[in-house]
Amino acid sequence: MLNKFEVDSRIADILEKSLSGDELSLRDGIELMESEDIFLTGYVAHTLKLRKFDRMVTFTVNRHINYTNICVSKCKLCAYFKDPESPTAFTLSIEDIIKKIEESVPLGIKEVHIVGGLNPDLTIEYFEKMFFEIKNRFPSISIKALTAVEVDFLAKHDKTSLREVLSRLKAAGLEFMPGGGAEIFNPEIRQNICSGKISGERWLKVMEEAHKLGIRTNATILYGHIESPRDRVEHLIQLRELQKKTGGFQALIPLSFHPTNTKLQKEGFVKNRVSSLEDLKMMAVSRLLLHNTIPNIRAYWVMLGKRLAQVSLHFGVNDLEGTVVEEKITHAAGATTDEFMTKEELINLIRDANMIPAERTTDYRVLRVYEQP
Repeated sequence: MLNKFEVDSRIADILEKSLSGDELSLRDGIELMESEDIFLTGYVAHTLKLRKFDRMVTFTVNRHINYTNICVSKCKLCAYFKDPESPTAFTLSIEDIIKKIEESVPLGIKEVHIVGGLNPDLTIEYFEKMFFEIKNRFPSISIKALTAVEVDFLAKHDKTSLREVLSRLKAAGLEFMPGGGAEIFNPEIRQNICSGKISGERWLKVMEEAHKLGIRTNATILYGHIESPRDRVEHLIQLRELQKKTGGFQALIPLSFHPTNTKLQKEGFVKNRVSSLEDLKMMAVSRLLLHNTIPNIRAYWVMLGKRLAQVSLHFGVNDLEGTVVEEKITHAAGATTDEFMTKEELINLIRDANMIPAERTTDYRVLRVYEQP
């Protein structure tokens, strides 16, 4: 099939392997990450996406809420955290959070996405009360909240097990977890960019415990800082192996690093964002490596920008981040994208890419397909 293209024979073999449904190896993935055949890799990723989803691209109507920016981790990759004494430090009350959700109800939100910093003044009771109040007042809205890093922080704070923390949070109303905090699993790189965070091994352990309790999660990879192509592929393969074991990951969201205002930029390690072509390659290779395990590849338009997210729909992506409404973490690191995209904008963005928009729930049940008018 690929012999009509001028392409390196080894890359052609790997892409043919993908089209045959075979699992790609570490070496295969590294060669694709290092290859300059971005558009052919994207073509194959798009072909695989079409086989699984046809031209349907899903999205959800959601609201992001960052409950605090106080964080003891102080990662070099982060421009969001504040010390408690900072004049711009904040922690939302439960009523503040309820008010934000109430403001978004007229938008038809189906999900709240809640994450924040590692604030030692916040105990598990704060989150139990938060989730209980949300479900009590908005029973039809799904709660997707707390990264694996935040869950582990609560377990250590209360000197209890991951299972105990996750069980209590689930009983209070937690249904899903986002995939943040994964960054990159390579221990040496992780020590350099986020030494205050849990290890990659611990992140995977938290997710495994969540999956065992029936809490489905997302997974992420943060790329475009000081990692190598091998680091990216090893990260994706570790996600793939856990997925084979638990089946609990719903989607992978590749996150493009924004260096502005971070220590990594100030110390001269990262000057600029990676190119748009590198973003598209990341999406495509993720589809090829994970196609048989983690079904959904999501474009986070807040980081990519709306137009590049649209292009990614032809590079293996089948899902777009939703309406968002408010996002602070990426914008603290220099993002100039909007914080809000209306449902109508999402529909038109997908249609303009010659795809069929479909609104979904957090667990990927399709609510409505928006055929061409």
